[in-house]
Amino acid sequence: MDPAACREQLSQLLTDEMAALTELTALLEAEHKLLADNDVSALERAMRERQSCVGRIVRLDEERRSPRRTLGVRWQEHAGLARRCRELNDRNGALVSARLKRVQALLGVLIGGARESATYGRGGSYQPVSTGRVVATEV
Repeated sequence: MDPAACREQLSQLLTDEMAALTELTALLEAEHKLLADNDVSALERAMRERQSCVGRIVRLDEERRSPRRTLGVRWQEHAGLARRCRELNDRNGALVSARLKRVQALLGVLIGGARESATYGRGGSYQPVSTGRVVATEV
């Protein structure tokens, strides 16, 4: 493939991938609102849309990796957008994780589990307080 055709193909792939990443950004933002609102039915639809979009990004990424040359400015934009999608996905994951831990704690209270208090750890994450045990030895 001549360099001009390769550059054109790569440019089109990056354009398509950036459009898909922009769509994923919007989907992740919307997903966060649905998570916050506890809209389960809409969340299921949003998750299917997100998975479809991620699949499209993976296919485009595989195609893009086949040409060896890069387009500097476009590549930087692409990397920044991909980073933003990862941050949004991590944020949504943290919200889901916090909700699951809360549900686990509530279920523990309902079924009569151990009543442990919980605090936030050094990194700001939710951590249950472990109870100590006294061990005695005989000589």
